[in-house]
Amino acid sequence: MTSAKPDHPGPSLDLETAAQLAFGGLVCGVDEAGRGPWAGPVSAAAVILNPDDLPPGIDDSKALTARARERLEIEIKARALAWGVGFASVQEIDSLNILKATGVAMCRAIEALSIAPVAALVDGNHAFALPCPVRTVVGGDGLSLSIAAASILAKTARDRLMIELDAEYPGYGFAGHKGYHAAVHVAALHTLGPCPAHRLSWAPIRALTARSAEIGSESR
Repeated sequence: MTSAKPDHPGPSLDLETAAQLAFGGLVCGVDEAGRGPWAGPVSAAAVILNPDDLPPGIDDSKALTARARERLEIEIKARALAWGVGFASVQEIDSLNILKATGVAMCRAIEALSIAPVAALVDGNHAFALPCPVRTVVGGDGLSLSIAAASILAKTARDRLMIELDAEYPGYGFAGHKGYHAAVHVAALHTLGPCPAHRLSWAPIRALTARSAEIGSESR
């Protein structure tokens, strides 16, 4: 497992180069988006970058503006040797738990690659069971260019889906907060109750659902 250093100048291909030498082939970077929200799926992306055609400006998606992420998404998809995106649904999150569902999304992202990697560099400290060997990298989206690229694709893909869910389930503000805890989200839940896009296994949603049922039984 590798950890990011506070004074690290930014992501590079150093970890990819070392992994390619160790495993004898192309490696992908893998990251997820949406493990913490109350609503919507969790997404993951896998990217095999072309070292001879790197889009400038790749960084941890959290360090970029939405406009920069959207620009880089186009560049990454156009220049990478291979990329893939996968999702795990709200139903899978509720039935499996978020950690296992994240692993499912990562597997789907790797399986969507047009080139099979010999190993994966995965952001974080959990070695998910993936279709290839895994090296975990704590703070990987700030160390590895391919993980950073994956963080961008996972984030933009999920953001787009949350905008679609906002149109499907109006009133919750999904397009703005993307399913995360926000005052407008809490207020909407109190007014409207949960919708099919909500993770019913999440403690705040469970508590709200239980309270609504309690009030309903008291009013009968």
